[in-house]
Amino acid sequence: MTEPGYPRDLRGYGRNPPDPRWPDNARVAVQFVVNFEEGGENNILHGDRASEAFLSDVLGAQPWPGKRHANIESMFEYGSRAGFWRLWRMFTERKMPATVFGVATALKRNPEVVAAMKEARWDIASHSLKWIEHKDMSEAEERAEIAEAIRVHTEATGERPLGWYTGRSSINTLRLLMEAGGLLYLSDSYADDLPYWIKAGGLQPHLVIPYTLDANDMRFVNPQGFGGGDEFFTYLKDSFDVLYAEGATAPKMMSVGLHCRVVGRPGRAASLLRFLDYVMKHDGVWVPTRLQIAQHFHANLSHLAESAAEIG
Repeated sequence: MTEPGYPRDLRGYGRNPPDPRWPDNARVAVQFVVNFEEGGENNILHGDRASEAFLSDVLGAQPWPGKRHANIESMFEYGSRAGFWRLWRMFTERKMPATVFGVATALKRNPEVVAAMKEARWDIASHSLKWIEHKDMSEAEERAEIAEAIRVHTEATGERPLGWYTGRSSINTLRLLMEAGGLLYLSDSYADDLPYWIKAGGLQPHLVIPYTLDANDMRFVNPQGFGGGDEFFTYLKDSFDVLYAEGATAPKMMSVGLHCRVVGRPGRAASLLRFLDYVMKHDGVWVPTRLQIAQHFHANLSHLAESAAEIG
């Protein structure tokens, strides 16, 4: 029984999830995200309080208030200078599309990278204005951050973002994005193997395309994460195999999260290459961008919005 007024949906689709009716009756949709954060991370050069301390090979790093961290800066620079281009070649050579979660200020600082994303017809979703925490922002501050992110993203890419993933979000993020409007999908959720609709405060229902932190290269630099490429490949393969088998009767989607400075390193890129080629050996697989998934849901499964849960 649903608890009246409880602002979370613990039931979801329940025992019988809907058939997403993927194109060509695909058994699974495999969606790859390339996070582009390099140049948008915490840095006193960007007006931030301290240096970045998250998602780098300096394990156990702590923010340095009022100081720059040369080692971490250079690791982020590797992502935009070398890692991005390795990933870009891997996907474009296989004609496999990806979605970019692009930090607006990072995109603005690297127009050559943006041009390559557009050349490959990748979906460039917003990853907020800067790659910083939103949890301590007031609603007014976060609302302003969202508006400025849309402005800078549009300036950097030539197009308004149609998708969004903050990542370092607050409990208000989804509702504030719904208020901002103009988005076809939101991704600040890890709650399902299928997209789903949400409602909030009388606003129009919005589509959520969940993301992943488990099938994600960030676990290379997290405690108790992937110790090497074999572990990463095996985890991706096992995830794919389960979803592919389930897809005979109940198709789902699989998200894979990638970072230019992490899996863009050669020793890690090898495991991603193996997985890309493994996916390509299977029939009945759709490899779309998130925007394509959103467009498919809006066109074919919008009726599910009628029973969307209210978020708090």
